[in-house]
Amino acid sequence: MCGIAGYITVHAPSNGRGLLERMTNVIAHRGPDENGYYEDQHAFLGHRRLSIIDLSTGQQPMTNEDATRWIIYNGELFNHNSVRPELEAAGHRYKTHSDTETLLHAYEQWGAKSIDRFRGMFAYVIWDPARKELFCVRDRLGIKPFYYYFDGQVFAFASEIKALLEHPSISARMEEGALNEVLAFGYASGEQTLYRGIRKLMPGHHMTVRVANGRLEQRIEQYWDAPITAASPERSEQEWIDELRRRLEETVRMRLMSDVPLGVFLSGGLDSSAIAALMKKMVSGPLKTFSVGYDEEQYSELGYARRVADYLGTEHHEVRVGMPEFFNTLPKLVWHEDEPICWPSSVSLYYVSKLASENVKVVLTGEGSDELFAGYSRYAHYLKQQQWLPAYQMLPGGLRKLIRDQVATSSLLTATWRRKLQHTFVGLEDNLSSLYLDNFYSAFGQKAQERMLTAPVAPIYGHFESYWNKASAASPLQRMLYTDQKTYLLELLMKQDQMSMACSIESRVPLLDHTFVEFAATVPASMKLRGAGKYIFKKAVEDILPHDIIYRRKMGFPTPMRQWLREKRAEPLYKLLRDREGLLASIMKREALDDLIRKQQEGIEDCTDRLWRLINVQVWGDIFLTGRTSRHDELLEAPVGAGKS
Repeated sequence: MCGIAGYITVHAPSNGRGLLERMTNVIAHRGPDENGYYEDQHAFLGHRRLSIIDLSTGQQPMTNEDATRWIIYNGELFNHNSVRPELEAAGHRYKTHSDTETLLHAYEQWGAKSIDRFRGMFAYVIWDPARKELFCVRDRLGIKPFYYYFDGQVFAFASEIKALLEHPSISARMEEGALNEVLAFGYASGEQTLYRGIRKLMPGHHMTVRVANGRLEQRIEQYWDAPITAASPERSEQEWIDELRRRLEETVRMRLMSDVPLGVFLSGGLDSSAIAALMKKMVSGPLKTFSVGYDEEQYSELGYARRVADYLGTEHHEVRVGMPEFFNTLPKLVWHEDEPICWPSSVSLYYVSKLASENVKVVLTGEGSDELFAGYSRYAHYLKQQQWLPAYQMLPGGLRKLIRDQVATSSLLTATWRRKLQHTFVGLEDNLSSLYLDNFYSAFGQKAQERMLTAPVAPIYGHFESYWNKASAASPLQRMLYTDQKTYLLELLMKQDQMSMACSIESRVPLLDHTFVEFAATVPASMKLRGAGKYIFKKAVEDILPHDIIYRRKMGFPTPMRQWLREKRAEPLYKLLRDREGLLASIMKREALDDLIRKQQEGIEDCTDRLWRLINVQVWGDIFLTGRTSRHDELLEAPVGAGKS
């Protein structure tokens, strides 16, 4: 696992090497073991290495036998040993045992089609000096990041946005068109970032940039997509379960490839527990597991994690996070993530990554299972709503609106029933935006933003709806899963990458091997949704985990955020939000912000998700737009005797 950065340009700068070093130094945490550089008239390639495979060789940038192509690479190719013999038979001569060299020789042999042979997580570029052409690739699911800037004269790329901001052609200016989606979802789900001119190479795409006729030419192509419709083979229930277990064991075993110690992030939930149980059978010596929790026990899963660790006999480590440590670390983590942090669990993930980094350099994690096997309750809820909605729509529209208004205000309903009905078509408008997106995803919906923001609000659900519409021929469940895989999951993976790399450790996601994803798309909906979801996955691991762990209520990495924001010690956070020199002062109506804070403090309304979004946007603006980072040395007063992160 590494960090890459570089650029190609029509006219070489006077101090190209110095600029390249600045770009790579700012992401040194991604690769503290080594650095390397390549430069010529047009291309400048930089690399920071975290040594995992082939520790003594494998330095980058790496070239082929005759120095006609150069590669820098971030990721792991888990099947490189099975690809290598065919390349050697074709005459390619290896100098190392690294997967990097396989990527390079495979491109020589098969060009862009070489990607079809790879199983892994990767973002890499290959430079051809003779053709003045740069070939850029991002893995199928978007496990590894790839950001870039292109203006026809300069093409710059990096594993993290902050490296791009070192280039003199690129400045940190807010992309107003992305702000509305960030406030709603917590992230921008398309190519845009929150920085004007900086974009993401989307998962499953490759890009070619060429120096030609005094300018740069760019071409982007998609080489893979998550399955939208897939036929289900005829199998008995037990055959489906056995096939999932076989594939699960295969993908976990592949990700044990390492020349350094491995561990696993263990939440005590189904997915991480299953991976830990399988790893325990496959590794020699003690398996190291790592967990994070909170001082507030009702939000902590440490007890479940401890139960699994005791059951498996792992060498278990855990860390607790309190409110001051949580918020005082936030500015640092916003800097690492380059954009406002979407979920509070990112902070927890940083702390468990920091703990793991003291013991191992590689961890396996459980991301992806919910988006493959319908683990979120919203899937079943939305399908039930769609089942009963046609009958309800037979009522006149005016009557439905009257009922909706009564649900929101009637004193005849208890608060519990009012809250429940407001999450159904009785209390919501009967469209995708209201019944699904506002209901389960969005902190600030379209109407809420129009009330609170000073500028006109652009449509916020366009990217989500584009994927939703693309999957219109799929079953209702597969449509939801596909759209989540293209949006929600992608941000989870960026959280996983950036928080682990902030601590210089590599995280691997075995459930997102692309062949496993393709298999999951063929599993019948009845084998996913039965019970509380993920039925087939649960059945496949019943023999290796305790029953009470497999079938316990899903907690989903909770944080005590709601409770914290109602405490008196949260007052500095509200002072931060009201800062008249901050970004929020220029985009939000002051009275709307004050009203939001008042409702939270007085317990009138739960505004936790909205306040979390705003805190992050404010901190991000201070760090990247105004440079006022000194304001965030300590957001909250730490308790006496507490250390700083």
